[in-house]
Amino acid sequence: MNSYKYKLKGLDCASCAREVEERLKKENYLKDVKVNFSLMRLTFKSDKTINEKELLKIIKSVEPEVEFIGSKDQDNNSKKDMIRLGIGIIIGLIGLKLNHNIITLLGYLILLYRTMKNAFKLLVQSKQINENFLITISCTGAYIIGSATEGLMVIILYEIGKILESLAINKSRKSISNLINLESDYASVLKGKTIEKTLTENVKLGDIIIIKQGERIPLDGTITKGTCKLDTSAITGESELKECGVLDKVISGCINVDGLIEAKVESDYSNSTVKRILDLVENASDKKANTELTVNKLSKNYTIVVITLAILIVIFLPLFTNLTYSESIYKALIFLVISCPCAIAISVPLSYFSAIGVSSINGILVKGSNYIDAVREIEEIVFDKTGTITTGTFQVKDIVSLNEKYTKEEVMKLLVYGESLSNHPIAKSIVNYCNSNIDSKGISAKDITDYKEINGKGITYKVNNKTVCIGRKNFCNYKGNVNSNTFISYDNTPIGYVLLEDGIKSNVASTISKLKQLGIKVSMLTGDNIEKAKIIAKNVGIDNFKAELLPQEKYNYIENAVNNNKKIAFVGDGINDAPSLAIATVGISMGGIGTDAAIESSDIVIMNDDLSKIVTAIDISNKTNRIIKENLIFAILTKVVVLSLSLFGLTGMWQAIFADVGVTLITIFNTLRILRFKFDY
Repeated sequence: MNSYKYKLKGLDCASCAREVEERLKKENYLKDVKVNFSLMRLTFKSDKTINEKELLKIIKSVEPEVEFIGSKDQDNNSKKDMIRLGIGIIIGLIGLKLNHNIITLLGYLILLYRTMKNAFKLLVQSKQINENFLITISCTGAYIIGSATEGLMVIILYEIGKILESLAINKSRKSISNLINLESDYASVLKGKTIEKTLTENVKLGDIIIIKQGERIPLDGTITKGTCKLDTSAITGESELKECGVLDKVISGCINVDGLIEAKVESDYSNSTVKRILDLVENASDKKANTELTVNKLSKNYTIVVITLAILIVIFLPLFTNLTYSESIYKALIFLVISCPCAIAISVPLSYFSAIGVSSINGILVKGSNYIDAVREIEEIVFDKTGTITTGTFQVKDIVSLNEKYTKEEVMKLLVYGESLSNHPIAKSIVNYCNSNIDSKGISAKDITDYKEINGKGITYKVNNKTVCIGRKNFCNYKGNVNSNTFISYDNTPIGYVLLEDGIKSNVASTISKLKQLGIKVSMLTGDNIEKAKIIAKNVGIDNFKAELLPQEKYNYIENAVNNNKKIAFVGDGINDAPSLAIATVGISMGGIGTDAAIESSDIVIMNDDLSKIVTAIDISNKTNRIIKENLIFAILTKVVVLSLSLFGLTGMWQAIFADVGVTLITIFNTLRILRFKFDY
């Protein structure tokens, strides 16, 4: 099944996007249809060859103005609308000035043309009505009952408002695009002694690329020549420059501020850091928050309800008040204008999209707007220890013999046999330590047989037909009380252990303190021994911890909380953390040292592994929620007030159009404040 992506233009509002999406979902050959209003993008999957003209025809049956950007029939609608608006205003005002009905009507028709065409085309083709229909009825009704001046002002202000609304939305899209504009279209590839400018997607693994001062790194790789200072803020949110030299890894999206380097490409464009980030940010808007889903659900039948209420106003107001039918029609028309849902339909998804954008520039990748909401509701955050609270870069402090039959050197030789076959960071540290303290010549992995890695326990193999176990104390039959998590046994007899040091990350203690101040319970789960866990927990301020756990036991802890309807987050980085990350209310992974499995299973990725970003994510969530509430309260309250005043004859069409278009513009500009959030953690 192939994936398709189309860039759109001509979508007036979020509800229009939803209507297009609902229509396309009715086509059986289209799967996973998503129409993203914030990105003006249509995506879907299909196992059929797509006929673009037929696809566009289906879309136009719902929204006649929609076009595919880049298609042959694309035209400059915005300029045409501006010209039409100008001509319509001039003719309409001349008609009013001269009190000439024909000229006034001509101005009406010119101004109302686009709205009326869209309304009736949608009604005929799809049997649906939207805000265009409401405005058409309102303006036409105003003219019929003798309120031509007000009706003309409504359509003029509505058209101006739609143009300003489009400009504001495009500004927000551009702002967000600029924030996450990390890609480089080209890379300078070294070919022998010459440099070729090559499209980034055409660069191959193993190619040597040159990054000059001021250029953005196009692809992930390892420096082979030169030194530089990198601005990694676009990826990690860190403002401090990072100094890099030969053998250091560089990731796409960062900027070479100072220096000239050559790097060997280690990932193609589709798998590069920057491409994965952009895919996550773009696709995040497809996972909607409950607030968005509620708005979408209510808006499906909203217009029908509004028209029904307007009809009831026309029928019953004269029966229970002294108003004439002409006056009740006028009030019903005001009600139709006020009730247009643009402010809510646009500002809510735009708020979440902006929050996802500002999160990404702070080094936080949020995989859906639903997680923007979820992180704010967290009651408990559970941290894995190694690589999350601690650096995960273990250093061997000492290796101790437990049996007088075996010297320290003999213990180290046995350790080298097995650990040299493991890719685990601890194994590499042990091998490096042993190699620097003994002569390891002659020691070879060829001398061992039956090598096995047992998840959560350790490794086992045979040397000279004797079984060697390296790992947890129970796994190595050790019954004593030594503060270590790595033991070795030979022929079922414990013969030694490894003392490891693992430093605590900076900002961890202050982050834990801030989370507690927010009223969030903080816990730690680790497979390490209880003595080490107790020391780490005490140093960072965690009161609740569990040690010597297998991955399944960590998973059970999270699963039990979720089953009891507790909002719980899990923070981890390893392969064995993936199940817990997936089942938690919010899974948070480390993007720097985290494994692919952990990153894929999580809902939020901290790109620079700095736990203080969790506090930032919660802050963004809270501020976004506050702005959404401000927009909803302001929009609904303004509409209710104007509508209530209209019942007493204190407001007319002018105020009604403000309650629609004016409120929409104000909520959009209020939403753009999300992009200016600043954080000083």
